[in-house]
Amino acid sequence: MSDGTVPGGSGTGTGARARPVRLGPRSVAALALVSAVGVAAFGWPLLADSASGLAHSGDAPWLFALLMPLLLAVAVATVADTGLGAKAVAMLGVLAAAGAALRPLGAGTAGLEPMFFLMVLSGRVLGPGFGFVLGALSMFASALLTGGVGPWMPFQMLTMGWVAMGAGLLPGPHRLRGRAELAMLAAYGAVAAVLYGVVMNLQGWPYITGMATGISHVPDDPLEVKLAKFAAYVLATSLGWDLPRALLTVVLTLTLGGAVLRALRRATRRAAFDAPRAFPGTPFEGDKSGNPDE
Repeated sequence: MSDGTVPGGSGTGTGARARPVRLGPRSVAALALVSAVGVAAFGWPLLADSASGLAHSGDAPWLFALLMPLLLAVAVATVADTGLGAKAVAMLGVLAAAGAALRPLGAGTAGLEPMFFLMVLSGRVLGPGFGFVLGALSMFASALLTGGVGPWMPFQMLTMGWVAMGAGLLPGPHRLRGRAELAMLAAYGAVAAVLYGVVMNLQGWPYITGMATGISHVPDDPLEVKLAKFAAYVLATSLGWDLPRALLTVVLTLTLGGAVLRALRRATRRAAFDAPRAFPGTPFEGDKSGNPDE
């Protein structure tokens, strides 16, 4: 899969934007696999047939919680194996550490999480492959930093990976600039911040089955009743956190986004991830100047 760089370009000019992670066939297959399983892992409370053993199994959330880290490891390893060089690893480490450090700043305060805007901007500049790895690793590092390790952690890693990857898939990466780009990223960040909370609610909703409340997950309910209960669950438990998270993401993107985008693009150009490597005195392939007889 092309990353949009100009063929033969070094990625340092204005018309070519180097990306440290190229989505090759193996990377695409790994991301598609983990995303498909992730959809099943999140959506089984709504999608599982009421007569199936999965719908009535109290072990289903735990089985998915055990399976997701393995699939995430496969996806991250595959993407890394096909495109992460030393420079990309260094940038990944810096951005993941920054994202992990930003998250606790608003933890527990009306859902304010400043890391979202950094994940969106990083995915936009560095591409969907880098974005997925960055989102997953940032959430993993944040969980270790804050002690938030539990069965929900792999689901958080996958969802944040989707958020950053989606930013890398937005249109016009080499043409759209200025206020129009910031407006698009702010709108995407707001939607992604809300959907992050909604998707994560699907992971936690089945755990309150035994509480016998009016919004509890009941496997035998028809789909329309499940959807109504889930909507009520979202309104009652998380929308008050999701909307402030979205608002903060919009404000940070519109105020700081331009400077952060320029810094990320400058760092990517200077790192020259796609530049050809050669030892001093060794002509590049196709360079005939090294042999006076040719």
